[in-house]
Amino acid sequence: MNHRNLTDIDVFDVQALFLDRDGVINKLLKNDYVKIWEEFEFLPGIIEAIAKWTNQCKYIIIVTNQRGVGRGLMKEEDLNDIHKKMIKVIESKKGKIDKIYYCTDINSSSVNRKPNIGMAKQALIDFPEIDFSKCLMIGDSLTDKEFAEKCNMKFILVESFFDH
Repeated sequence: MNHRNLTDIDVFDVQALFLDRDGVINKLLKNDYVKIWEEFEFLPGIIEAIAKWTNQCKYIIIVTNQRGVGRGLMKEEDLNDIHKKMIKVIESKKGKIDKIYYCTDINSSSVNRKPNIGMAKQALIDFPEIDFSKCLMIGDSLTDKEFAEKCNMKFILVESFFDH
């Protein structure tokens, strides 16, 4: 299933909604990383969609690979600053994010780097009642799809938008 109008997606039967960040919540920067808040741009409709989903499912969780930190292009403090400001905007519009898991590892074989399921296992520690078969992953890449499949989650692919 391929979607772009995220507000059309209902998650009433979903226990936990897992979201990728770059390409789902914010615009991707072509051949670059969002390194500071000023480079972060919400995608159209996503804030409204998250507010809607907040009332439809128990948890909203972000799982995101952030290799830019591992490559030294940004600091982990910058990443945390972006996430704090992102959550503040989402909450100001009646949405919520229960937790953000991120992987800064460079090596694709890292257990925490999607499509590997380390971040899902971390979520299970924090939210032990989660049943992945009752969860949905929304992502913009085959890596996100593989992550969802390995966790036995439903998956929706959204079209990526790049900032040229």
